[in-house]
Amino acid sequence: MGASAIDVLILGVSHRTAPVAMRERLAVIPEAIDATLADLTALPSVREAVLISTCNRVEIYVAVEDADRAAQALAEALAQRAGVTSLELGAHLYERRDIEAVQHLFRVASSLDSLVLGEPQILGQTKQAHDAAVRGGTAGAVLNACFQRAFRVARRVRRETAIARNPVSVSSVAIELVRQVFGDFAGRQVLVVGAGKMSELAARTLRTHGATLTVTNRTRARADELARRFGATASDWEDLSGALTRADIVIASTGAQRPVLTHAMLAQVQRARRGRPLFLLDIAVPRDVEPEAGKLSGVYLADIDNLQKVADEHREGRKSEAAEGEAIVEQEVGRFVKAWRGRQLAPTVTALRSHVLGVAQAEATRIVAAMPSLGERERRALSDLADGIAKKLLHLPQMALRNDDSDGLSMVAAVQRLFSLQVVAAVATEADPDEDGGETGNAVEHVADDKKAAGR
Repeated sequence: MGASAIDVLILGVSHRTAPVAMRERLAVIPEAIDATLADLTALPSVREAVLISTCNRVEIYVAVEDADRAAQALAEALAQRAGVTSLELGAHLYERRDIEAVQHLFRVASSLDSLVLGEPQILGQTKQAHDAAVRGGTAGAVLNACFQRAFRVARRVRRETAIARNPVSVSSVAIELVRQVFGDFAGRQVLVVGAGKMSELAARTLRTHGATLTVTNRTRARADELARRFGATASDWEDLSGALTRADIVIASTGAQRPVLTHAMLAQVQRARRGRPLFLLDIAVPRDVEPEAGKLSGVYLADIDNLQKVADEHREGRKSEAAEGEAIVEQEVGRFVKAWRGRQLAPTVTALRSHVLGVAQAEATRIVAAMPSLGERERRALSDLADGIAKKLLHLPQMALRNDDSDGLSMVAAVQRLFSLQVVAAVATEADPDEDGGETGNAVEHVADDKKAAGR
């Protein structure tokens, strides 16, 4: 990529491309985000980095100097983290560059790429990811511009479409899956393992279905708080086996890095239950339940990947809202690219003028040096002649740059390459990125000045 491109690269996996077994290998806990971001920005050609790690996606957003080199380094780092070969990971990994990367970010923030269309959690998770990168100093001008616009796009999608009406979360879709199995929750003992955001959403939905609810968490105070808010009973973590024995349905969502419900524990629980059926729904990534537990007699295990069918049914019912959201994203991508090109214009015109005028004046100086008999008037005339010719030659290229309406950034990139220009590009700030007068004002003045020169 050159300075005229939107030098953004995304590598990642999501529920669309990778099973939970692969996603959990790549997941990054909040406590490790800072160190991971520092490692990412130390990779070749990576200038900035933001990391999004949720139950349904792990994505790395980077501003780069050389996209090919950065992509290779990132893919190798991800494969090493997952403990697989680059070839194995490559079957699940997707890559987005330049304008496609911006579009992908806008869709993610707007929940158009979510497992559950319109779910509100992803916008908050995206903001948290960006905030972490800002605090750690790994998000700079390029990614800040992209993410700030993404937040605005997401708010617009939610404001102008019905996608956020009757919001649905991964937790509520999980409850719907359980409801499809059991019909209703009347008389069912439901155990929620964990007291984080996902557990809170699950508890809220369960309460509306009339379930008898118990909450357990490593930190008892958090279990007590969640239980108090939703009319549930709190159980000691040390009595997890007992709570499992009493439950009919278990919804697990902790932040643990290893399964908290192991095959051995659940085998013991099933003996105490005397074979009574136990439905386990694991919506955590990394997973809370050892997959082998699903092979136990009387144990029925579903993980977050099993929610896809229910999520697809939900998406089918919101096709029109999704189409409206996609149209807004497409429009906003176009506006962002136009504003970005405006910021690239001024420094490119400045660099082009400096280069051409510098060459012209250097030649005039060389001729003057070779003709020592010239008087001051003749020397000034030669300098003015060189300057005038240079400005006339600059006029058409500058007009072409100013009036370029191609979809990409090709004209600016072509000029930079043709003249080997070293451009320090103006970048977006948190100000309105559609107001490009400040960034392009000097370029407009240069074009006007050179238009006069061209007419002389």
